[in-house]
Order: sequence, then structure tokens, then C-alpha cells
Amino acid sequence: MDDKDTLHWLAKLAAWTHDPAEKALILMRTAEGHERGTVAKLQRAVFGKAGLPEGLAPLVRRADHWASAADRPQFPQDQRYPAWAQVRFDRDPVLTHPLTGEDYALGRLELDPAQLEAVSFDHFERLIVRDANGTVDARRTALAFWRFGPGTPAPGLDKLWQLLPADTRVPDHSIWSHLDLSSALATSFVCDPEQTPALLAVSFGPVQDFIAQARSTSDLWAGSHLLSRIAWEGLKVICERLGPDAVLFPQLRGVALADLWLRDQAGVPAELFERCDWLERATDANPLFAAALPNKLVAVVPAAEAAAIAHAIEHRVRTWVRDAAGDMLRELLKAANIRGGRELPCWDQLERQLAGFPEVHWAAVSWSLATPDGKAVEPAPLRAALAPLLPAGDGGFLDGEVWALLSHELEIDGLRFYRPNPGTLYPVLYELLERVAAAAKSVRPFARIEEHGYRDSLGGEQEWLTHDLAHLDLTPRQRKERKGDDRTLWHRVAGRFGIRDGEHLGAFGMLKRLWPGTFARQVAEAIGVDVRRYVVSTHTMALAVSLERWLERAPSEARGSVGQAERLLELAAKVEDAEPAVLPARLAADLRDRFRPGDPLRTIAERLPSRLDALRELDDDGTAFAALQAQAASVLGERAETYYALLLMDGDRMGAWLSGGDETDGYRLRFRDSWHPQVVRGLAGRDRGDLGAYLEALRPVSPARHMGISAALNGFAIDLARHVVERLCKGKLLYAGGDDVMAMLPVDDLPAALALLRLAYSGEFARDAVQAAADWKLLLGEGWRDRSGSFLLGGGHAVLKGRLYRLMGARATASAGAVIAHHQAPLAMVLRELRAAEKRAKARGRNAFSFTLVKRAGGITRLDCPW
Repeated sequence: MDDKDTLHWLAKLAAWTHDPAEKALILMRTAEGHERGTVAKLQRAVFGKAGLPEGLAPLVRRADHWASAADRPQFPQDQRYPAWAQVRFDRDPVLTHPLTGEDYALGRLELDPAQLEAVSFDHFERLIVRDANGTVDARRTALAFWRFGPGTPAPGLDKLWQLLPADTRVPDHSIWSHLDLSSALATSFVCDPEQTPALLAVSFGPVQDFIAQARSTSDLWAGSHLLSRIAWEGLKVICERLGPDAVLFPQLRGVALADLWLRDQAGVPAELFERCDWLERATDANPLFAAALPNKLVAVVPAAEAAAIAHAIEHRVRTWVRDAAGDMLRELLKAANIRGGRELPCWDQLERQLAGFPEVHWAAVSWSLATPDGKAVEPAPLRAALAPLLPAGDGGFLDGEVWALLSHELEIDGLRFYRPNPGTLYPVLYELLERVAAAAKSVRPFARIEEHGYRDSLGGEQEWLTHDLAHLDLTPRQRKERKGDDRTLWHRVAGRFGIRDGEHLGAFGMLKRLWPGTFARQVAEAIGVDVRRYVVSTHTMALAVSLERWLERAPSEARGSVGQAERLLELAAKVEDAEPAVLPARLAADLRDRFRPGDPLRTIAERLPSRLDALRELDDDGTAFAALQAQAASVLGERAETYYALLLMDGDRMGAWLSGGDETDGYRLRFRDSWHPQVVRGLAGRDRGDLGAYLEALRPVSPARHMGISAALNGFAIDLARHVVERLCKGKLLYAGGDDVMAMLPVDDLPAALALLRLAYSGEFARDAVQAAADWKLLLGEGWRDRSGSFLLGGGHAVLKGRLYRLMGARATASAGAVIAHHQAPLAMVLRELRAAEKRAKARGRNAFSFTLVKRAGGITRLDCPW
């Protein structure tokens, strides 16, 4: 019990049981008080009759106080509370959106407190994990509480249970974010010799340059997914040592990779994951294939371990990349029948090219700067630390109006209304962390890299990997003329692993090209599902427009006359031996639902794109390709569409959302906007002096705000963006990482996809100036409505298939760029235009979009508009 590795998991359980999850629903409704019911029963079940291990109770109490002050600096415990400050949530349940201040009155809740306590206790008791001797396994139980505690304990409670407030007077953050932060702080108190936590920020790179090196849509996905997977390797270091609750940003609860780790490596019982999507989906719509983790993390760690954890993260991610690349290179050499070991030059090339990848930048700020003695608040050390990093004349948070109010006690009616504690200084600790991290990132050491031979086909910066250095001096023609064992490594494996004929790749190109197959095999081994990853070609995406229109009218028209039926059967016979094309998910689903296998309509839709692609590659003079194209146009009733669209959307001013911006930006709310209406009414006649200024002051950033933003971005990226692109539209989501989305779409779906993604990002539907153009029926038309009725947007929230998502809200905006290009246009050029379009949208003042039309015959047309 004295072992710290055990003790800090017990501290987590103590923190997780210090307040009942149902606190808001039973407060002031039970004779025993909220700490006598579920709390007492759960602590007996977890710790036995003896209660909390010696020394844990004061640490958990301090963690609770610091967490409360960081998220809602008000109302310390005093002798009594006035009536206006005693909010009965069952009678007047109100939830407040943390980023907009919008209130949602739920209506009186007829819920029996005794039954709620029983349901809550049963829910958590099922999550207690015991060893073979019946002893509670503290580590696995704490992880199960964190992951599944917010899961609904009973029908009818699901959406409410997810958003139950930590404090009914300030109902803008949930009990779950409070328990997470309390647990993280308690862990650091136990693990640190001085009982001092720290904030740690770690970022990985490069991002845009790495993703942009692509010759196919598969490369785009692979680059973004690799970076997300690298970020997870870094996050795992913290999860293994301190638990996932220590990570404030990104929020990991419900992230598929985190779930897989919990089940297979952390030992959380597998039966708890039985309803998770990632166990069932057999396409790359599986959440494991989502590039959903950003390249930056912020965590609460023991101050004494911050540097060691950062170095462990750096070592882990670089080792993981080298090991993954080594496995891929061995696979290539084996497939090419090239023998030899580490003496082959490709191994030295691999080490050289991957040296220092990924870039890892970190910074840490200890809470000791806010409380040197661990108790009293003392901002002087923080002020001194910030001074060299602030612009001249900028005193930062500590010289602002908010700290002038929060730095001392406030009283009302003779009672303490507010008293600062070290948790109150979270905003300035985060401000210092951001500035130190930016300074660390600006100092980037560069080692000279020498590359002598021909460069690789993807990035054009590295030599391509070779087993014979003499091959590096061969021109492309000379390489092609080589025969047998004289061929290059890449000629020997062309046609496999996604390697195209003539391509020669360096370390980064190899990682991208082999990662899709490698990851699919890893997923198959982990979950027992052979996940089929589908890559829609640009040509097929363009054809999707014509195919869908044709299929809508074909059953009646094509079978309506002998001549049309004959042309249909003739075309079906010409393409039936072709490989089935990978169609956009919605179009493929429509085909399966409407047409039996072997139906000529289905045969043509599934195989015509592949046959056209094959003829274009193999037909030297183009006559066979032109003939099939003409016949297809005759059957389709129109010339097949040859243009497709790429879309790139990015949330606006994400840094300002996380930092709170300045006082004029509108990224923060007044304190009064976060309070329950009853409390605001109670304070109405008392708005004088410091209290009045307090109510009107802008709230600083908080851990709950950061966790809320991260959870909103996770929900949008993992679930909503894919639903919009691949279910409501005929598109293919290439990646979605937080606020950043890239998708490929047929041209006819582009306006709807742009508008819906923008609306889903905020969780708002059609307000103000957007309303006239974005009415649901006018915008989407009968063919675009969510036919199941399972997708709803409004009030900063979304409901998809019964699950509630809290999103960024009406104040959050996003900008988007889109390019419409011919399917044969070089992807690298299209990507350059796409990023330029997004930059133009940002340059308009943000909350805008920019279209670029790249014409086949030359010339570019652009259109920039606000939403």
C-alpha cells in the first residue's frame, strides 16, 4: 500500500469517488447529504471498511479544491449558503454551453434520488475489477471508471448523464471533467516528492510539409494518420505512467486507439468494449482509421518528473518510427529477393533520413511558481518568469482586470463569496506554458544532411533507398532498362505495396506508401476483423456524379425499350471481367440496397470506372478507351463527368480559443454568463463594488474549457465529419484531425458538404445571415436529407444515432478552401491550389470559403466569399 505505483492508482479511485456522479440530481434532496450515499458505498466497495489509505484523504481534498478553483473560482465552503445560491437542479435544471454562454432549460426532472443513487452505485460497482483473490485491482478499476463512468447507467439517462454539471450554480462543465482534473492533480500530489504538479506541453512535427508530400489520395491519408499514430505513441507514455486522465488536451475518452490500449495492454475487461464501433466496422470507416489526434498535447504531471516524461516521449516516438520503418524495409527487401543484412546501404540511408524525426518540442511549468509553499497563492515568481516572454507593455493575465479581482477574497452578506487558491492561477500557468513552448519551438537545431544521388519520387529531397549505391547515379531511363538482378529495389517491387512503376522512394515515401497495408494488418490482428481499406480514385469520384444520376432514372429508362436494354447489356458484358471499382461509400451502399449482384446496372456502376482506368493505362493509341467512353456516354445518357473536388476546412483562431484571446476578441464569457439564472437573479440587487466588477469580468481559461474544446473537436472529427462526407454526401474523408478536415467529393456534392461541415463544426444550424441560404430543404434538397432522421444540429450540439455531442458553438467559425480539378491533373498541383484557397479564405477575415476551378484546357478561376 505504500508503493507509489499502487498508491497513485488508489489516489485516482479516491478522487473519482469523492463526489457522486449524480450529485447535481440529488443535491439538497437526501437527508444524509450527497457524500453519504454513493460515495460512502463506493469507497467501502473499493477500499474496504477501513476507508481511504492513510494520507490520501487530505491530498484528494486539496486536489478537489484546486480543480474547483481552476474551473469555477467561487463559493468556498462557509457556515451557510443563502437561499438564492442553493440551486435545486431537479426543479430548475439548466445547462450552459461553455463557449457561448447559451442556457438550455431542461424542464423539471421527476427522478427519485434513492433510485438515482442505486443506479449510480450499480453502474460503478460493475466497473470494479478484481484479481483472482477478489482484491480490487486499483489500476484497472481506475481506468475503467475513467473510460466508462460517463457511459449511461440506465435507459433515459444517457444524454443527461453525459452533461451532468459539476456544480449546479455554474452548470457549464460536467462532473466528469471535474473528476478527471481532481484525479490528475491527486496523482501528481502522490507521485511528486514536493506534492507539486506541473503543466507539460509536447508538440510533434513537421505537419503540413509531411502531409503535403503526396502523389495519391492514399498518401494524404497515410501522412496524416502516421502523424496521429506518432502522437498516440507519445500520449501512451503519459497514459502508462499517470493514466489518461492526466491528459487535458486532447481528450482521450472514446478515442479508438486509446480504447484498444485500455483493452489489450492496460487490462481493462474486454467485455466492457463490446458495443464499441471499432470492434465491428470492416471498412476504413472504422474509428481506428481516423487521424483524430492532433500534434500537440497538454498534461498534468508531477513536477519532478516533467523533464523525464518529455524525454521518454521523445525517445518512444522516434524509436517507434525507426522500428516501423525497419520492418517495412525488411518486407520490401524480402519481396524483392534481395539478401543481406545491415551491411546493405539502405539501412544507413534509413537511419540518416529518419534522424531527428519526428521533431519533438516540449515545455513544462511547475505549480510551485504559483504557490512556493504549496498552500498560499503567491504570483510573484510567475510574474518574474513571464516578464522576459511578454511584449513591452503587456503585463499578461497578472496585470489584467480579472486577476485584480481574483487575487483577494470577496464577501457578500457577510459570507465569503470567493477565496483564491493555487488552482485559481491555472490561466497564468497556461499562459506561461504557451509562451515557453513557442520559444522552445522557435529554437530548432539543424544538422547538415548530405544526399548525393537521385532524389525520391515523392518529396524530392531525400535519396531513394537502395541496396546498391551505384544505382543512385542511374537516370530514370537507365533504371528502366535494367533486367533481372540488376534492377533497382523499387523496380523489383513495383505493382506491390502501392508502389507504382518507376517510383523510387526515400524513408518518408516508404513509410507513407506501406503504412496503409501495415496498419490494416495490425488492426486485423488486434480486433479479429479484416478491415478493408478503400481508396477512391479521382476518376471514380468524378464519375460518381454521372453514375448516381443515371441510376436514379435507369430502372425505368434503360429497361423501357429494346434498344436501350440491348445497349445496357452490351456495356455490362464489356466491363463484367474488370475488377470492381472502389466507389464512394454512399453510392456503394445505394447499389447494394437497390440492385442484386449480377444486375447489369450494378455491374456497370461497379466495374466501368476500373475498366476505363485500365484502358487509359494500357491502350497505346487511345482508340479502345475512346470507344468505351463513347459507349458509356450513350448508355449513361450524358458525357461522363471528369471533374472532382478536394475540400480543406480548418477551424479559425484555435490558438485564441485555447488561450482565451484578448479582452476584445469575444472568445471568453463574462462570469455572470456561466452562472445558473437563479444565482444571477439572486445577485441582481447586489451588483456593486468588486462583486459587480466580478460578474462583468471575462472568465479566464480553465482546464474544463480545454477539455471541452478537445471533446468537441474529437466528436466532430471522428464521427460527424465522416457522416457528412460519406453518408450525407458521396465523398471520401481523407483525414479529420480535430478542427482540420480534408475530403474528396463529386462536384455536385461540394456546396452541401461545405455548408454542412461548417454547420456541424459549430453545432449550429442556419442562423442570422446564413438562415436565408441554408434552410435545410433549400440547401440539401430532398435527396440530401438524413433519411434516417438520426442526425440533428442545434444549440451548439449534435445528435447522431442517439449519441449527444457538445460542439464548439455559434461563436466558433471555420474557413475552407476547395478546388475543382480534372481527374488527371497532377495531385501535387491540386494540393498547392487547395492550400492556397484555404489561405485566401483566412485572409478574407476568416469565416469564409474560397473556390478554385482548375480547367483542363488551362486557366484558373477563383471565387472567395464569406459564409
